[in-house]
Amino acid sequence: MESELKDLNPKLNSQQQQQQQPPPPQPSSDPIDDSSTKDDRPLLKSDDSAAPPPLISAANIEELAKKYAAYVRDDVYGTMGRGELPWTEKALLGIAFLTLVPIRVALGLAILVSYYLICRVCTLFLAPNREDEQEDYAHMGGWRRTVIVQLGKFLSRAMLFVLGFYWIKQTYRNPEVAGSFNAEAECKDQSEEPGRPGAVISNHISYLDILYHMSSSFPSFVAKRSVAKLPLVGLISKCLGCVYVQRESKSSDFKGVAAIVNERVREAHRNKSAPTMMLFPEGTTTNGDFILPFKTGAFLSKAPVLPVILRYPYQRFSPAWDSISGVRHVIFLLCQFVNYLEVTWLPVYYPSQQEKDDPKLYADNVRRLMAREGNLIMSDIGLAEKRIYHAALNGFLCQQ
Repeated sequence: MESELKDLNPKLNSQQQQQQQPPPPQPSSDPIDDSSTKDDRPLLKSDDSAAPPPLISAANIEELAKKYAAYVRDDVYGTMGRGELPWTEKALLGIAFLTLVPIRVALGLAILVSYYLICRVCTLFLAPNREDEQEDYAHMGGWRRTVIVQLGKFLSRAMLFVLGFYWIKQTYRNPEVAGSFNAEAECKDQSEEPGRPGAVISNHISYLDILYHMSSSFPSFVAKRSVAKLPLVGLISKCLGCVYVQRESKSSDFKGVAAIVNERVREAHRNKSAPTMMLFPEGTTTNGDFILPFKTGAFLSKAPVLPVILRYPYQRFSPAWDSISGVRHVIFLLCQFVNYLEVTWLPVYYPSQQEKDDPKLYADNVRRLMAREGNLIMSDIGLAEKRIYHAALNGFLCQQ
């Protein structure tokens, strides 16, 4: 999930001009695109050094919620997870917090440490692959790679089980895909011969998406460079073969990363032993009911892709990581006795020659396919609008 927050957008300021208020903070002049420099401040964390935000009314929040519906939480816990709860829900939370949460935390840490130790043993006396300022162990072979992949899949699924995802409903729209990630699919009106997809393309709802994809196909991801330095997780990400991005860097670095990703996608398409790339072309998370415009970076390689649609049905708490702080989200998630996940695997999508020549057309067609098959609403908003909405929520919370 994108974790940046820039100052309140001029659009929001213009909506508040009729109210008396202190001068609004200056908007950022940085463009929002694939190669822009970015701010690493959390979306829902206020900046104490910034000027006081403009006054925001409940009517303004309702208006923004209609406009930016893709980011609105609609569960029992309300906006930002701070809604007024009935006493029955409070009682369930209290019981779960005292009984279920400690067990899940202990089991989760045990799984994480166990897999770290497995990765440490498998990488002993091995030098990581270092190319273009990247560092990973994804291209190791033999028993080491087999152990890392197979146990990685098993323990990722075990982690989901610990988090309450006891059953995961998986639907394969193409029977040939079921049970075999490398299966070949027949495609009509497409020029390329069937083969292995170079990338898995998925809608993005939560950090839980990563755990599911690790348990199913164990692909490589795009991650912040700081992830490689985290305790435990850093080594695991290198074994996954993550492509690291320095988000504060200049656009030239982003172009270099895009080239690395495209080369990884082409290699995965040509070589079955190479790790497949996992890409979230929306660039940020939604509440799960919408699908945002796709960035074209995932489609520049011209390789076939495997679309996957994720949904998190819920009764009380939505696992979607949107419009809620990370700590609050994790606590509420751990307090749910049962969580649900539904996955739809679509046939491998082979681009036509016209789509190969036009990555934007390729991305739009895959997006429309996923929207139709997953019954998702197509939205034209993006990260810029998300920043506006989250900044408004944060300002409204401060006023309360």
